[in-house]
Amino acid sequence: MTTTNENLKAAFAGESQANRKYLAFAKKAEKDGFPQVARLFRAAAEAETIHAHGHLNAMGGVKTTVENLQEAVAGETYEFKEMYPPMLEQAKKDNHRAKTMFGYAVQAEEVHAKLYALALEAVKAGHDLDGAEIYLCPLCGHLEIGKPTAKCPICGLPAEKYELVK
Repeated sequence: MTTTNENLKAAFAGESQANRKYLAFAKKAEKDGFPQVARLFRAAAEAETIHAHGHLNAMGGVKTTVENLQEAVAGETYEFKEMYPPMLEQAKKDNHRAKTMFGYAVQAEEVHAKLYALALEAVKAGHDLDGAEIYLCPLCGHLEIGKPTAKCPICGLPAEKYELVK
């Protein structure tokens, strides 16, 4: 018999995956000319987020900002050092199209870890990050603090294609 904590972990994972999947489905529906279907997918994705956040809170998964940043640094570091490198190598051996995104992820996750570490140091000192805007490369997931002035260092997307994160 499973425990409630095991059920919460499974529910959190399932709801989180459903959120991401539905957002991808919404982009496709929008591209295919079905804006109302896209809206439905986005609405359901937000509902799944509500469920996932509730499950995470019930597990005690949201802690202090310092603890959350420490967990984020550890998670991103694991991803770029341990998780993605063998996935990338296997995709290369298989000549699978996943090699592109795995390659982007290895590099972007390292940047994320560094930015979280920067934020952690600021919060430990009692400060927030400076007021600079944060931009996202919509192709590879690279993040820039401050408006990018050059193409993405990971995937080469032009700087003007970056999205401002609100």
